[in-house]
Amino acid sequence: MGAPPRKNQPGKRGWARRCAVQALYQWQLTAQSPNLIETHFLADEDLQKADTAYFRELVHQIPARVTEIDTALDPLLDRPLAQVDPVECAILRIGAYELMQRPDIPYRIVLNEAVELAKVFGAEQGHRFINGVLDKLARGARPVEFGALS
Repeated sequence: MGAPPRKNQPGKRGWARRCAVQALYQWQLTAQSPNLIETHFLADEDLQKADTAYFRELVHQIPARVTEIDTALDPLLDRPLAQVDPVECAILRIGAYELMQRPDIPYRIVLNEAVELAKVFGAEQGHRFINGVLDKLARGARPVEFGALS
């Protein structure tokens, strides 16, 4: 009989998001190719717990769509995206990508996962900032779902 799951431990997609935050942070700061960054992460112990296909999707699709994602985020921010903490920027980009490109993931899950990532990796009150920005984006990106569930 297996041990019960530990409380507050992310699932496979949660681990994929955690690894993707770190990979996107590296991409933002070094401008290394997503392929090179992915190769470095494939040996990471945390990635062994993750949905690697989803990790790859995030690490490749977010850089490929960064202009579209940043254009959607810019009007919702209280400062230029370049002035947002790089970790929080990576989290915002993951959340925005999921809201805009992955309608199979309910917006409340997207927001909750982004807030949890901000609590783990972001500044002390970063989760509030992340939640506020992505909540505004969800209203525009998913008006039917947002209206039905809010």
